[in-house]
Amino acid sequence: MINILKKMGTAVVLLATMVMFTSSAQAAQKDVLAEIVNSGILKVAMSGDQPPYNMKDRKKELMGLDVDLARALANAMHVELEIVEVPFGELLPTLNSGKADMIISGMAITTQRSQMATFIGPYNISGKSMLSTHTGMEKISKDGFNNPSTRIVALENSTSQMFVKEKIPQASLNTISNYDEGVKLILADKADILVADMAICKLTVLRNPGNGLTTSKEPLSIEPIGIAIPTNNPKLENLVRNYLNTYEKMGMIEALQTKWFENSSWIVALP
Repeated sequence: MINILKKMGTAVVLLATMVMFTSSAQAAQKDVLAEIVNSGILKVAMSGDQPPYNMKDRKKELMGLDVDLARALANAMHVELEIVEVPFGELLPTLNSGKADMIISGMAITTQRSQMATFIGPYNISGKSMLSTHTGMEKISKDGFNNPSTRIVALENSTSQMFVKEKIPQASLNTISNYDEGVKLILADKADILVADMAICKLTVLRNPGNGLTTSKEPLSIEPIGIAIPTNNPKLENLVRNYLNTYEKMGMIEALQTKWFENSSWIVALP
């Protein structure tokens, strides 16, 4: 009797394992493009706090290069656009949980991230820079970057955070959830440097005239920016890649880069 019960128990465990494996396999093979078409909605995740990629205007509406690109893709697919706004550090978990169909949020293509999502692009090339006050830059020039007395802040789960850990490991690093938080720490002398994309550093200086902010003239690194989609979705990958290649050949990507990175007229729409 005991042997029979043991065998039954083993069978139940094996059956449960098979069900779990089947469910996981089905989730991995989820056809995201079919869901987009069937629902009539393209769900794009972005942070809403990465100017000029994405940000909110005075009416609390999102704008930026990423927003324009997301709209173009939704229009090409003949579906409605739904922007899923989450902090940068939660973008990949949001994508992999199925709450978004893709990420368009100034996200750099890295080896680590490519293990969690499929990247298409790049649609822009970025690079790291430093934001500080003139006083902070003088302190850094005197004492150097790579020492415990240098207080650095960077966006959580970003390549900026990775850059500091790899290139300036001795510095004191704290993570932030958004760039406004980092700027406030710099101005309050609670941090010496904000490491971020060069475009964001330059924009922050323009938006805060008279506060003594400055940024490095040359980028500290070069990073390709791409669109992230769930893995194992060849149909969606092929479609988005074709659209992006077409936009590149049409000159649309260059026009968006000029609009948001070279023309500063949109700054007046910011709060």
